[in-house]
Amino acid sequence: MDRQDYIDNILDHHDNPRNKRALEPAHIRASGGNPGCGDIVVMYANVDDTGRVTEAAFQGEGCTISQAAASMLTEELVGRTLDEIQNMSYEDVVEELGKEVVATRTRCATLALSVTKSAARDYLRTGQQ
Repeated sequence: MDRQDYIDNILDHHDNPRNKRALEPAHIRASGGNPGCGDIVVMYANVDDTGRVTEAAFQGEGCTISQAAASMLTEELVGRTLDEIQNMSYEDVVEELGKEVVATRTRCATLALSVTKSAARDYLRTGQQ
């Protein structure tokens, strides 16, 4: 993909977010933000007995990149185990969004994954939210 393709993909996810809703009840619910730019995301997930995500959603507000990244991440999470989520790479998220496009906004691009990894880690440790 070229630079414009990455931009178009980000804008599509921002303008037509996937899975943007509260997921109630949710096994996993966690929020986080970037105080410097006002990004906030709340990530939700339901997990089956094998530790695999069966449903993922998000809510939030902030810049185009943070909200598009959260939308894209919800599609990536379904079907993954919590262990696989722990091994997801921030670099892969940046690459998927377009490294050249988000190079100066990596905190925005990785916010949703950071929140999700933290929540998954807590869930694995405690067995619950």
